[in-house]
Amino acid sequence: MELEVDDKDLKAAGAEILTDGHHGLRIHGWEIVSYKGSILKSSSVITWEEKLETSHLPEMVFGESSLVLKHVISGAKIHFNAFDALTGWKKEALPPVEVPAAAQWKFRSKPFQQVILDYDYTFTTPYCGSETIGLDMEKKDSGEILEASCSPCWEDCEEQIDVVALASKEPILFYDEVVLYEDELADNGVSLLTVKVRVMPSCWFLLLRFWLRVDGVLMRLRDTRMHCAFSDSANPVILRESCWREATFQALAAKGYPTDAASYSDPSIISQKLPVIMHKTQKLVVHSNL
Repeated sequence: MELEVDDKDLKAAGAEILTDGHHGLRIHGWEIVSYKGSILKSSSVITWEEKLETSHLPEMVFGESSLVLKHVISGAKIHFNAFDALTGWKKEALPPVEVPAAAQWKFRSKPFQQVILDYDYTFTTPYCGSETIGLDMEKKDSGEILEASCSPCWEDCEEQIDVVALASKEPILFYDEVVLYEDELADNGVSLLTVKVRVMPSCWFLLLRFWLRVDGVLMRLRDTRMHCAFSDSANPVILRESCWREATFQALAAKGYPTDAASYSDPSIISQKLPVIMHKTQKLVVHSNL
């Protein structure tokens, strides 16, 4: 269901909906756009496998889908896409989750291939997003403008995202959810990577979530939240909180929680029941004079 936005709220916030065919809006120096494409075609799958040096990809990879947040003055861009997320999966290379019925699962193997689960078939990724800062450099001889980019530096900090402020009844000017990839683990669970964004008059907020449920075995949740207030549009500060939660079904049963998969179809419901494996907060100051 598409969000209906009151024109008066947009005008009062100094925001405008993009009219160039893109799905997004412009507000306080930010352009926030979501793109939704189809599942990778077989030819693209081969290309991705070659680039990632793997013969395995999730069942559904939305290679043309992404979320892009660009700070126009500085050229800073934060974006989320499936390829970078799978690059993180390949580099981290977690050991495969042990499953009793694994030998019967048909993980994307060709009919003539033996099923050997010697890789992380859950496609768990440490991905927290992609960032670049575009720079305009004048070419001295011809006067041409050249484009370059560099990676911004996130710094560890003690600041926290103000969840109370996010719970206030501000009008939502823009909202979207983008699925990056998904796999049903041969009907034995779910592996899902999505990113959601919400824009209010005072800030933007997003949640990148990797959700894994291997039925009867394991649940894993990796959340990355980002928040940027519009109080300083010239040099905005972006807070990023990353949290990794995980537990086996056995551990949950020991605490008296139900162990049927149906009870855990919504990761938001189970999130607070899973113990925290890792949590960190970082910030990025975007300088417009770069």
